[in-house]
Amino acid sequence: MLAFGWWGKSRTKNNSDFLVAGRRLGPFLYTGTMAAVVLGGASTVGGVGLGYKFGISGMWLVVAIGIGVLLLSLLFAPTLQKLKIYTVSQMLSLRYGAEATKMSGIVMLAYTIMISATSTGAYATIFVVLFGWDRWLAIAVGGAIVLVYSTIGGMWSITLADQVQFVIKTVGIFLLMLPFAWNAAGGIDGIRERVDASFFQWDGIGVQTIITYFVVYTLGLLIGQDIWQRVFTARTPEIARWGGATAGIYCVLYGIAGALIGMAAHVALPAIDVANLGKDVVYAEVATNLLPMGIGGIVMAAAVAAMMSTASGSLIAAATVARKDVVPFVASWFGKTIDNSDSSNPEHDVKGNRLYVLGLGILVVLISIVVSDVVFALTIAYDILVGGLLVAIIGGLIWKRGTALGAAWSMAVGCVVTLASLILYATGTIPSADGIYANEPIYFGLVPSLVVYIVVSLMTAETPAAIRKLWDDRLAAAATDSNPDEEAALSK
Repeated sequence: MLAFGWWGKSRTKNNSDFLVAGRRLGPFLYTGTMAAVVLGGASTVGGVGLGYKFGISGMWLVVAIGIGVLLLSLLFAPTLQKLKIYTVSQMLSLRYGAEATKMSGIVMLAYTIMISATSTGAYATIFVVLFGWDRWLAIAVGGAIVLVYSTIGGMWSITLADQVQFVIKTVGIFLLMLPFAWNAAGGIDGIRERVDASFFQWDGIGVQTIITYFVVYTLGLLIGQDIWQRVFTARTPEIARWGGATAGIYCVLYGIAGALIGMAAHVALPAIDVANLGKDVVYAEVATNLLPMGIGGIVMAAAVAAMMSTASGSLIAAATVARKDVVPFVASWFGKTIDNSDSSNPEHDVKGNRLYVLGLGILVVLISIVVSDVVFALTIAYDILVGGLLVAIIGGLIWKRGTALGAAWSMAVGCVVTLASLILYATGTIPSADGIYANEPIYFGLVPSLVVYIVVSLMTAETPAAIRKLWDDRLAAAATDSNPDEEAALSK
């Protein structure tokens, strides 16, 4: 990973190279990096654990992720690629021409930091098992590796590292783990003879759980900065559409493979104490007990690769949002203007990006060390992301009548209602076995957000012609890259 990071450094000459790989990824690199960033620890280790516990229906978590990638790629990716922007907030400002929409950057920053911290803690757990290190040391060493290759070369280094990680995951899951586990269980006949019939039912995990996966992961993938930033790296709209669609299909197959591995492990290793140790231990047990030593090592590396690719992708997404959206927006509260783009000095611009990645990377490592359960914060960020921002973002892409005030009020109402619902569930005011991890707050946020967006948009004047023209010109491929000055002038 470090070697590929250094290689990527040689290809990084300016801001566009560092943040979006120069917007010139071809089909192979684009498909690999898109699949790598969405398939993290939950998809790899978690997917096998779900298959062990619920059978074939354990695939739905990863399938929901794959469907999200498919929908994003087929419906929105070509449009996003044409806009030549860097962040979700820039899309909102370009579409609506309003400063108020930049509040979305703060939510997106919290979301990307927590995604990166969660992945960092996950692969460190594997280091603890393999080497017997203390948790803080495992996080520090693993985090340092990701931080170094992400900082020195930005998206080019991450993309090249993602290709290695993509190959390792593909070989580890499809060519090694699946056939070895399947063989140990005696094939489909051996599995069918020793498990309940529910293991082969598509809804064995529960219809409500399946719906939850699609609401949280499919909708979240449609608007996540870490995913959009990969879309921005595509060389053409066609690559963004079909390369992404291929990655989505790969994710679906990945989910099915994980569930099948889990089913086989349920038969071959029936004594795993999932109740006390958790379902995530199944992956390591399969690698240790069902595979030869060298092959088991590759499979464990596949899990680490999955988590590292998600951590690095989220880290550069966080740095991009912080530099492009959050810092200038917060500075404006105090009457200050910050121009983070120095087109006259590309090396200085790249240096600035590196400092943001380095600073946020250190923050992510510290959060992972200090907070043992970052899933709590991730849940809050994910709920607010979907419940608060989804309607304004997707509405801007599909409904021409949507206005700036409609988007701003939609985000405000959605975020407030979602956050209030989270507090009520966390404190037990609304009884729920899931507490803060309940998914109802997303629904509570989405409904009023949608109603407010439609009503306010219809009650206010249409988006000014100058703003619509800039939007249409970019979609007509008139733009070569984002123009912050032009956007700033319109937003005023």
